[in-house]
Amino acid sequence: MTFNLYFIRHGLAVERSEHTPDGDRPLTPEGRHKTERVVKRLRELGLGLDALVSSPLVRAQQTAEILTAVYRLPIETWPELAPDTPFETWLARLLVWQSENPTVAAVGMVGHEPELSNWAEILLWGGCRDAIALKKAGVLGLTIPRTVSPVGEAFLFLLVPPKILL
Repeated sequence: MTFNLYFIRHGLAVERSEHTPDGDRPLTPEGRHKTERVVKRLRELGLGLDALVSSPLVRAQQTAEILTAVYRLPIETWPELAPDTPFETWLARLLVWQSENPTVAAVGMVGHEPELSNWAEILLWGGCRDAIALKKAGVLGLTIPRTVSPVGEAFLFLLVPPKILL
């Protein structure tokens, strides 16, 4: 048995500053608009989601809110999707989540770079190769086996930058 995992990078956010902690940076108006267009286009193209998970950072939560407006799904927040989370920590959470949600066929996970690309590479090839880069509001789709360890066992079926969808 397999399921589809969609890594979705948050949209364009305001720049870092001394006055705004990284976790509090919101999407820019342009980032919100572009992300809305990307999500609507994905839905038009038939991308289906059964569940939606997001990093707790503001820009990721706002991106997830755009997804939930289109897909009508509740947002589950995972601290394991925050920046600097080790792969093993995220994977442990994913495996528990899979066992608790055996009927979910497709999950969207909103997060950050470089974690999403690195994790995809580990799932695909068993290690990081710096071959994948996920643009802001970009989507990466993997088919993952429901096994004890999907490391090196995933299949990449989608990697699309937002400009292709706009």
